[in-house]
Amino acid sequence: MILVLNSGSSSLKFQLFDTSNLHPLASGIIEQIGEESSQASLKFTDSQGNPQQISQELSIPEHKTAIATMSSLLKESNLLLHLNKLKGIGHRVVHGGETFHQPVLIDKTVMAGIHDLIPLAPLHNPAHLMSMEVTMEQAPHTPQVAVFDTAFHQTIPIHSYLYALPFELYEKEKVRRYGFHGTSHGYVAKEAARFLGRPVTSLKIITLHLGNGASAAAIAHGSCQDTSMGMTPLEGLVMGTRSGDLDPAILFYLARETGMSLNDLDELLNKKSGLKGICGDNDMRSITERIKGGDKQAELALEIFCYRLKKYIGSYLAVLGGADCIVFTGGIGEHSALVRQKSCAGLQELGIIVDPEKNETHSSKARAIHQQQSKIQILIIPTNEELEIAAQTLELISSPTTS
Repeated sequence: MILVLNSGSSSLKFQLFDTSNLHPLASGIIEQIGEESSQASLKFTDSQGNPQQISQELSIPEHKTAIATMSSLLKESNLLLHLNKLKGIGHRVVHGGETFHQPVLIDKTVMAGIHDLIPLAPLHNPAHLMSMEVTMEQAPHTPQVAVFDTAFHQTIPIHSYLYALPFELYEKEKVRRYGFHGTSHGYVAKEAARFLGRPVTSLKIITLHLGNGASAAAIAHGSCQDTSMGMTPLEGLVMGTRSGDLDPAILFYLARETGMSLNDLDELLNKKSGLKGICGDNDMRSITERIKGGDKQAELALEIFCYRLKKYIGSYLAVLGGADCIVFTGGIGEHSALVRQKSCAGLQELGIIVDPEKNETHSSKARAIHQQQSKIQILIIPTNEELEIAAQTLELISSPTTS
C-alpha cells in the first residue's frame, strides 16, 4: 500500500492506496492541530463493502501526535497495522523552489533542501518536514517520496518567471515566479489528453484550478509555459480570501494613510480579501445562493471573480497562440456552472462557446461542455492530487535505479 500525506500548518490529510491498481482504500483528515479540541476522522469501506467512518475529538498539540492518531485510526480500520507495512509514503510539499524539479526520494540531503526553502513557505514546509521526520522514525525502511507543488511549473521560461525588479534580487534572494497547484495542473492536463484520445505532447491546454485557492496555467506539449500564482500563492486570480493581482503601491498607500503594519497588510491580502473581502463570504456555493436571493454584493463578488478569470483565459490564449482545450477543475471549477458560464461568456469570437445544457448537467466524471461549433473544447476534469502523488511515489520507488 501507498500512503499519501498532505501536512498543513494546522491539519493533516492522508489517503491510503492499493499498490496494485492505485485504488483508494481510505481517506482521513485531522484538523485544528495545536488547538484545545482537534477533530480526526477516517472514511473507508469494510470487507463486506459497507462504507464506514471513524471519528474522534481529542487534543492534538503537534504533528507528531497527529501522525500517531492517524496510525491509530488506520489500525482500528484493520487496513494498516503499522506504517512499516507500507510499500511507500508520498508527501505533498508546497515549495520546492529552484532546487526540486521532480519527485525525489527523501533523505537527509533532501530534507535539508526543503528546510532551506522555509523562508519561501514558512507556514507549510515546516509542517511537511515534521511529518517526514515522524514517519521516518516509525518506518525507517519504508521509502518515502517528496512531490512538490512547484515542480510542474519549473519549465516556465525565464522571461515568464522573472519580475521586472533589479536582477540581483533574483540572484541573491530568489525572487521569481514559482507557481503552485502544479500537481493538479499536471494531472488534469494528462487526464484531458486521455479524454481527447491524444498525446498530451500534441496539445495546447489552459487549466483552471478553482477552489478557495485558485490558479491558471498555460501548458504547451505537456510543459507549463506560464501560471498565475507567483513567488507566493497570493498573485493571480481572485480567490476565497486572497486578493490576487493588485497595484503594489496600494500597500504603501495603506501603510502611510492607515498606519497598517507589514503583518496587518499580510493578513489583509491573504485572509480578508478576495471574495470574502468583497461580500463577506468566501464559499462560492453560499455566494451563488445569495445571488439567487437578489444580493447585489454577492453578485459583484462573482462578477469580479469571473472577470479576472476571463482576462487570464484571454492572456493565455495569446501566450500559447491558441488552445485545443480549456479545463475547469477544483471545487468551484468542477461544480459551479455559473462560474464556468460567466467566465467564458462573450468569448465566441475566440472560439470558446459553452453549451448551456451540458454545462448545467451534474456529474462526477470528466466531460465536455462546449457546443459543437466551438473551436476550443471546454472540459471539466475532476482533479485528484492525492492519486497523482501516489502514482509518482510508486513510479519512483519502483524504478530500477532506486530499488
